[in-house]
Amino acid sequence: MSDNILFSEYPDVVTVDDLQKMLKIGRNSAYDILKSGLIKTIKVGKRYIIPKQSVINFLATAK
Repeated sequence: MSDNILFSEYPDVVTVDDLQKMLKIGRNSAYDILKSGLIKTIKVGKRYIIPKQSVINFLATAK
């Protein structure tokens, strides 16, 4: 799958809610993935800034 097509309906920076929809997972699972560092993020205060490319990279390298 091309990176240009995967998640094309989402902006370049996504929210935790977007991440849940993208991966079809619950809120707790989304935060667990973010806290583990499996998806590269920037944390500003209590908020996560998630580059869409980080989500794509996570899926490409998932075992």
